[in-house]
Amino acid sequence: MASSKDYLNFILEQLSELDGITYKAMMGEYIIYFQNKIIGGVYDDRFLIKDFRSARELMPDAPLELPYDGAKAMLLVTEVDDKAFLNKLITSIYEELPAKKKK
Repeated sequence: MASSKDYLNFILEQLSELDGITYKAMMGEYIIYFQNKIIGGVYDDRFLIKDFRSARELMPDAPLELPYDGAKAMLLVTEVDDKAFLNKLITSIYEELPAKKKK
């Protein structure tokens, strides 16, 4: 099942206080970037982020879910209605994110 544009727009609105949030559509899903680094994405109308230590500290009970078959498991963000929490989550994992790979 592909993600809806409405759900993507909701997540983008929740992250709108952060400078440098962008996205890229990919096969019916959406990869989300923060300052040119991939933080996660919207998959099947779920907001999933990369599994990093700082994210686990903020979401210790977050389940790991597959964005799609064959992919690496990511953390499911369940507190998508809490804008302040999402901003804290994204900024906390930023330093752990690898730089964007050069082509």
